[in-house]
Amino acid sequence: MTVIDPETQANWVPEADEVDEEEEMPLSLRLSIADTLTLGNATCGFMAVYFTTTGILIPHLTGGQESGMARHSAATAVILMLCAAVFDLFDGLVARKLRSSPMGAELDNLSDLISFGLAPAYFVLVYGMVADDAHQRVAALGAIVVLLAVVLRLARFSCVTMKDGMFQGMPSPFGALTVVSIVLLELPFVATLLAIVGTAWLMVSRVEYPKPRGRLAGAMLSWIVLSMGLLAAWAFDAPSGQLLLQTGCALQLVMGAVIPLFATARRVNNFRDNRREARAAQLP
Repeated sequence: MTVIDPETQANWVPEADEVDEEEEMPLSLRLSIADTLTLGNATCGFMAVYFTTTGILIPHLTGGQESGMARHSAATAVILMLCAAVFDLFDGLVARKLRSSPMGAELDNLSDLISFGLAPAYFVLVYGMVADDAHQRVAALGAIVVLLAVVLRLARFSCVTMKDGMFQGMPSPFGALTVVSIVLLELPFVATLLAIVGTAWLMVSRVEYPKPRGRLAGAMLSWIVLSMGLLAAWAFDAPSGQLLLQTGCALQLVMGAVIPLFATARRVNNFRDNRREARAAQLP
């Protein structure tokens, strides 16, 4: 006859149950379609760093840099950041239409940090090492400012609740594309650095930006596709490719400057309307 100790009986679990519990994947570890798109975002950001290193930095350090190869690598790196922005745009749309896993928000922040924090900051750093009129240490400081701005912006996004349809501060994908556009414009070093620091400030500011939904999402996607075409024309030295690229980069900067002005004007108008309504309510 088998005797079971009463003290150990309560802690005893059948082996079959243990196997079932181990085989069942926790809900928090199941990737959704939106999560897969988010991982595509992170992959594009990493590959942007790879092409910036192998096609621009290493040839410059070894003395074997060719302008055509550097141009192709720079264009490829920026196109990969644009692809990351497309993944970032669609993972939110898919998450709202279908579902997202419990770790979807964390994956999104981590991927954005790679693609729109590390990749553009590294692009600025390499620019400071290869440009003729650049200063490497000052450029490194500018790259750190960009990286920290994205870190602070993403951390605040996780903590601050904004009204529906609005971002507080320039979205990190828009900020990253503005930073690389500033570098590609090939402005004087001081002007380039000041514009980069100004973009970083906009990312951590309280200026409101609309979320890309509906027609705005379509317009953003069209702009990304157009930017890819401009970069390809520049990379393959198409006729007027340099002029087309500079025009696109200038338009990116104009949008970065105009949107805060419209947002500020709207806030001022809303403040005036609220004051007018409050005074009207106080009248007998």
